Amino acid sequence: MVKGDLTGFVEALEREARAVGFCAFGIAPAGTDPVHGDRLSAWLAQGMHGTMAWMAERAHQRQAPQALWPEARSVIALGMSYAPAGDPLRLAAHGERARISAYAQGADYHDALKKALKALARWMVAEAPRYGLGSPQVKVFTDTAPVMEKPLAQAAGLGWQGKHTNLVSRDHGSWLFLGEIYTTLELPPEQPTTDRCGSCRACQDACPTQAFPAPYRLDARRCISYLTIEHKGPVPIELRGKLGNRIYGCDDCLAVCPWNKFARDAHAFRAYLPRAELTAAELRDLLTLDDAGFRQLFSGSPIKRIGRNRFVRNCLYAAGNSGRAELLEQVVPLCDDPDEVVADAAQWAAARLSHTKPQPSSSFKP
Repeated sequence: MVKGDLTGFVEALEREARAVGFCAFGIAPAGTDPVHGDRLSAWLAQGMHGTMAWMAERAHQRQAPQALWPEARSVIALGMSYAPAGDPLRLAAHGERARISAYAQGADYHDALKKALKALARWMVAEAPRYGLGSPQVKVFTDTAPVMEKPLAQAAGLGWQGKHTNLVSRDHGSWLFLGEIYTTLELPPEQPTTDRCGSCRACQDACPTQAFPAPYRLDARRCISYLTIEHKGPVPIELRGKLGNRIYGCDDCLAVCPWNKFARDAHAFRAYLPRAELTAAELRDLLTLDDAGFRQLFSGSPIKRIGRNRFVRNCLYAAGNSGRAELLEQVVPLCDDPDEVVADAAQWAAARLSHTKPQPSSSFKP
């Protein structure tokens, strides 16, 4: 083996990445990225991050990998598919059922993703000396760290940031979990992916709340994922009706992307498979959850992190949008909930439902 065999190491690294479950692999430089750094600064200055203060507080570390870790020289960008087997929009016409984003219907992806990242990082440290590359340092990151994952993934050739601001892959559509390994190794970078959205506006037109003031720009304050997950207070009244029956996240802009026709149902881990009780849960059952019941139902789920109150708040908005007067039986008791935001949502839902006509039974079949 030739000393300093970078080519051999990268080829072996990619094989190992795929062996531990990653379907997308690429390498990006860890240097400064003034274009995306300036865009981030402008986005924050316009307040489009809403109440996500943590994005502004560590914005300087998001500017580039070396701003977070000066010793970094390369970034291994990785993607893991969570392409759903069924149509993510199939519950749109069934207001009595809860719509949960595809990525959150199984176990918390952070756990499986971080486990695979750590396994690959350990392999790097153990194998690099065999390729004459010394003993590199490595750090692993998922979306809980101040990392601009999507620009890095684009720079590493995994895909491009579409008009919905998420990564789009020619091979996996819009359904990729992203992770990164920063390393002190100077590895040969890939060519950045070229934007292939063209004139398509499918994601822009699909957004129920018009959260895209322009292509490639998202106003989080109007995004249903932000409103149902990150936003802690009452949702603005003018947006509540637009939430429909979405109670955790929103897949609309992702699901309509034409590039998804190339994506396959490709769960690398059983943890990503949807739990039967979350694929089409009935609102009447979710509205009765107390804190203990919520914790039990969502143990090991990413949904657990928003807590019972915010979750029931979301379910109440969905109930108010359902047109199902029979849900008043579960809604009315929550009008006196100890949590003011829950009580406000219940009062709003009760007012909406009290003026609805009885609807025929749903024809939905799980």
